[in-house]
Amino acid sequence: MKSKYILPLFLVIQIIFLKVLPFFPDFVEGAYSNNFYIRISHFARTLLGKIPFSVGDCIYAVLILSIITWFWQIRKTWRNDWKNHLLKILGKISVFYFFFHLLWAFNYYREPLFEKMKIKKEYNDAELLAFTKKLISKTNQVQFQITKNDSLKVVFPYSQKEVFQMNLNGYDNLAKEHSYFKYEILSVKKSLFSIPLTYMGFGGYLNPFTNEAQVNDLLPMYNFPLTSCHEMAHQIGFASESECNFIGVLAAVKNENLYYQYSGYSFALRYCLSIWQVKNKKIFEQLKKQTHIGILKNYQESHDFWKQYDTFIDKGFHAFYDTFLKTNNQKEGMDSYSKFVDLMVNYYKTRKL
Repeated sequence: MKSKYILPLFLVIQIIFLKVLPFFPDFVEGAYSNNFYIRISHFARTLLGKIPFSVGDCIYAVLILSIITWFWQIRKTWRNDWKNHLLKILGKISVFYFFFHLLWAFNYYREPLFEKMKIKKEYNDAELLAFTKKLISKTNQVQFQITKNDSLKVVFPYSQKEVFQMNLNGYDNLAKEHSYFKYEILSVKKSLFSIPLTYMGFGGYLNPFTNEAQVNDLLPMYNFPLTSCHEMAHQIGFASESECNFIGVLAAVKNENLYYQYSGYSFALRYCLSIWQVKNKKIFEQLKKQTHIGILKNYQESHDFWKQYDTFIDKGFHAFYDTFLKTNNQKEGMDSYSKFVDLMVNYYKTRKL
């Protein structure tokens, strides 16, 4: 066999392997997520964590430029030599795909968190309503503790750099209850691509090759703790977006700082209210009236922020990411972000907010 066919063939083998892997979540959980992944992620964060800028973003920038340059160089030979060029592209994708999974993405196939924590997946409307009302009461309470006025929005007083360090308090408290949420070796950074990320509609991402958590530094600051906690959940080996939203909320609300608690509770409440807005407009309006005006002003702040960047670009990237999630063992695609409410409702059935 000619060597140029080896890597494209290896890509096919990888795809077949990943079709089989979902049937063995216990193996992934034990051999990869709780063993090999912990070692390589700790190594990457130790190596790069203290570098003040995003190494991963720099690598991506060089990679994008090299891809553009390569396509420019072969533009005149593509028609006559398309087969060899196509094999080279497939070969590079094969290598990228291999390291993407080896360094992080096998976590997509680990044991679901609801099984790990023995939490039910389903809930009924009565349970959702009871949880939403409790969430409104708690968010109102924290908002008033901070502002002393139910009509004032929360203004976050800390810098983004301080946020990353302060996140550790919430994760330390969370790990006392559930050891598998333990976070070690901080490597969270402001993304150099914050403007493109905003136009794409994303608050952050995890670089799977450097294990750096990247956070969009243009976000409204009251959201910043929750978003960074979400990306840190990816770092400790949880790939599901719904699970990372859930872990991010827990890490925020278990922080001793009130501003962090507000970030977590207000985030969860916004999703619950959105569900009711679709499910039952009358109940939604009743719940909205019970919510402090200051909280609604923070929601409006977020809405206004994202609206100014709302173009066809974010819709295109969301469609692409929806497909990406579905091909990586997240059947709900982009809808999986809101699925964390399932975990929240059932987690707090037997606990106080």
